[in-house]
Amino acid sequence: MSPAKYLTLTELIDKIEEPNRTSSYQLWKDHQEVFSTARGSKANHQSWPGGYLDHIVEVMNIAAVLYEPLNILRPLPFTLSDVLLVLYLHDLEKPWKYGKNEKGDWEFIPEFNERSKIKAFTEQKIKEYGFILTEDHHNGLEFVEGEFEQWSPSQRAQRPLAAFCHMCDNWSARGWYEYPSTENDPWQGARRNG
Repeated sequence: MSPAKYLTLTELIDKIEEPNRTSSYQLWKDHQEVFSTARGSKANHQSWPGGYLDHIVEVMNIAAVLYEPLNILRPLPFTLSDVLLVLYLHDLEKPWKYGKNEKGDWEFIPEFNERSKIKAFTEQKIKEYGFILTEDHHNGLEFVEGEFEQWSPSQRAQRPLAAFCHMCDNWSARGWYEYPSTENDPWQGARRNG
């Protein structure tokens, strides 16, 4: 089996079905500068300037590699397009979430200090750009980082699409948190945007 080529953001967006592909490109076009300079997190993963975009491209590439082998073993109830869309949108608040304080340290912008505010911001951007999301897409966005206070021993909150996206996001944030490398990344074609 030959190693998978690391895809660029535009190659990944090309795999998202319409009408969401056009919305994805418009979002990228309108916010390319802020996406390319924002951090992936304050400190835990892809925390360098440009790390937000690196994280998004990384999780989408992980998904592109994992989707087909799992789908061959047992048919998945969602498409690769569904996965890539959720992962593209899953951290949409991050380019606006952090700023520098008077000391020059990175800190949260107060508008993003609660999950409900982050969700409202993301939903507003989704509406603004005309994304068409299914119930499963919404579930994926809500639970891509886990079930948190929604967890219950008697009921699943996270549907299969959300679980798949969570797997990809978790591996990028906790397994490959320093990738892509600045140079000589072992994954052919992978490189930092920041």
